[in-house]
Amino acid sequence: MSSRNPWAGFFLSLLTALMWGVLPVSFVLLIGNMDTITITWYRFSSAALFVLLFLWYKGRLPPVHRFSKKTNGLLFLAAAMLSGNFVLYLSSLSYLNPESAQVLIQLAPFILLFGSIFFFGEKFGRLEWLGVVLLLLGFALFFNNRLDDIFSSVNDYSIGIIFMVLASLSWGVYGLLQKTLLNAMDSVQLTSLMYIGGTVLLLPFISPMTIFDLDALQLWALVFCSLNILVAYGAFTEALQVWEAAKVSAVITLAPLCTILSMEIVVRYWPQTFPDSELNMLAYVGAIIVVMGSMLAALGHNLQKQKPATLASK
Repeated sequence: MSSRNPWAGFFLSLLTALMWGVLPVSFVLLIGNMDTITITWYRFSSAALFVLLFLWYKGRLPPVHRFSKKTNGLLFLAAAMLSGNFVLYLSSLSYLNPESAQVLIQLAPFILLFGSIFFFGEKFGRLEWLGVVLLLLGFALFFNNRLDDIFSSVNDYSIGIIFMVLASLSWGVYGLLQKTLLNAMDSVQLTSLMYIGGTVLLLPFISPMTIFDLDALQLWALVFCSLNILVAYGAFTEALQVWEAAKVSAVITLAPLCTILSMEIVVRYWPQTFPDSELNMLAYVGAIIVVMGSMLAALGHNLQKQKPATLASK
């Protein structure tokens, strides 16, 4: 794809990174006041309603009546994996600070890349391998002052990491299923079915009336978290229309740095609400190296494929 509007593509990609970056910060206001499954259900249901209305207006509703049993089975599994990703990601934030969560979720695209090798025969080039090395180095530096907590015993911090690794794995499985499902429908139709699927799957486990226990700030945080899906995904999709997929994917890997910057701002102005994560200089360097690793892997993989995953974790 040739660059038709690189500046628009860059700023749309940056908007996506910013929206995904500030998302875990806004979750801090909700966790403890509403359970993770209910938060996810409200996000899925509101997004499903909007996307379905959009597809109905465009006359592009998913042709579900023409899907085979295999496709329907894959849709169910994909919706379960994506729902698991959303819930596990949120659950990890009960134990991890937003910066740690956002850095760790960078595992997800690497899991997808490795899965693509085994299931789709894709190649893993030098840039991807260099990205893996940088990712591991970045993790070691970012968690330099928490290594004892991670490896010495089972504690809150290690539990949070386990949740985030599982969230990354579930997103990786979803990404692999998505590659097959996109042969039967376009990305927006698939997204709508994922939101509907998530809404239905989580329905038996929610406590919707807890929304009345939220104060005004928490309610606005829930609205923002719900709109975040639509704005981030819409910007991401539009960016792919006007810019190369490899460059879009590279820019959105900046999300962890957006999280770190956002936390620095809110901790400074609202310290009573947002506790300081107490990251040292090595942790900041590690976060930058993790982003560099993700960026190299995105460039290497997408320069070959020119087709990134249509829906990111979160």
